[in-house]
Amino acid sequence: MINAEELSKTYRISEKQPGFAGTLRHLVQRKHREITAVNKISFCIEPGEIVGFLGPNGAGKTTTLKMLTGLIHPTSGKLSVAGHKPWQRKARFLGQITLVMGNRQQLLWDLPALDSLKVNAAVYGIPEKEAQRRINELAEMLELGEELLRPLRKLSLGQRMKTELLAALLHQPAVLFLDEPTLGLDVNAQVRVREFLADYNKRTGATMLLTSHYMGDITTLCPRVLLIHQGELFHDGSLSELTQKLAPCSQVRMELSKIHSIEDFRGYGDIHSLEGHQVQLLIPRAELSERVAALLKRFEVVDLEVSAPPIEELIGGLFRHRDKL
Repeated sequence: MINAEELSKTYRISEKQPGFAGTLRHLVQRKHREITAVNKISFCIEPGEIVGFLGPNGAGKTTTLKMLTGLIHPTSGKLSVAGHKPWQRKARFLGQITLVMGNRQQLLWDLPALDSLKVNAAVYGIPEKEAQRRINELAEMLELGEELLRPLRKLSLGQRMKTELLAALLHQPAVLFLDEPTLGLDVNAQVRVREFLADYNKRTGATMLLTSHYMGDITTLCPRVLLIHQGELFHDGSLSELTQKLAPCSQVRMELSKIHSIEDFRGYGDIHSLEGHQVQLLIPRAELSERVAALLKRFEVVDLEVSAPPIEELIGGLFRHRDKL
């Protein structure tokens, strides 16, 4: 559904020194330099896949999405989305894709959402009865009712985001580009949006490319992730395999009935901390069951918790130390 080969985008910008003298030099003898926003990235996404697209701010995620949707022209490389060259912006191509940006809105601020939806339906040439059927179906999935009859400005952020999703999906696109779709939403609203996207994917088989700084979006929806840093794609694969590679150990936290010395825990794992009755160990995943059983046999355990390191820390550390891959 999406195929990118050696895709690059370079911008030519002018440089200006501060002050009046810098302004004069800028007018008389302007200097330019090139900035590479995306550098020869290649990936392929099959129909029906939900793929996470991760990277720090300024990594090239939004630039890539804009090339995939045809908003900007690539400097070099090959690109195909749903069998089309996006930058040609043909009507048939635009009818097969949608772009949802958490910090942008397409619905009119002072009108009821339903009025804007009818306008969108007319733009896409959807018959009135069919448009109403689609609106009703999507509104039910998104748990929207009378909210569609209120001016957009009177809706909460979560309600506005759901109406934006409804508008973006009204023409039944085959490819969804989602740029921070849960930006600014509270925890409950984020969960509902994730559930909707997962359900929509199952019902329609739509392909989705998702960027988000909320790792809950990625872990819930995306079995596969693309990682980009400074314009270069350096990982394309399973999210679970990546986390296991980055964190081969599990964290085991125990509360004991008695205070023990650090020597008592030698051989059970790497000792992360020991404070009073609390001890935290790092144990290789492959030996977790055996080591935990030995700990329970050796010590009087009041409470036991086994967890993986937070994925936010793993991914953040990876962008700081790319040599781990």
